[in-house]
Amino acid sequence: MDGELIIVPVERAVFFILALVALGLELWAVVDCARHRANAFEATGKRTKPFWLALTGGAALVGVISLFGSGGGIFGTLGLFGLAAVVAASVYLADVRPAVKDAGRGGSRNMGPYGPW
Repeated sequence: MDGELIIVPVERAVFFILALVALGLELWAVVDCARHRANAFEATGKRTKPFWLALTGGAALVGVISLFGSGGGIFGTLGLFGLAAVVAASVYLADVRPAVKDAGRGGSRNMGPYGPW
């Protein structure tokens, strides 16, 4: 009984911090997606800009719900939808963002591992 008084607040704090980090990741993905041109997405073959805006925007919405949710159930801090939202934002940031960013600069001509040459 006494251990529960210590463990429950610590557990909630850890889940809140994880949800806050996840929301930051999701917001970064949606803001980055919004600032790139639509033709850069199609030039790289990474679906369309409206698709990625809807996916990352939905992920950010689920992140907000997850952060301020009741803390339990399927919309809990790291429930199933919260995990899917983090995965969607991570896929955008790890796969789509580098390709679109490179296409926005006009390709990777004359690029070495440390910059242009």
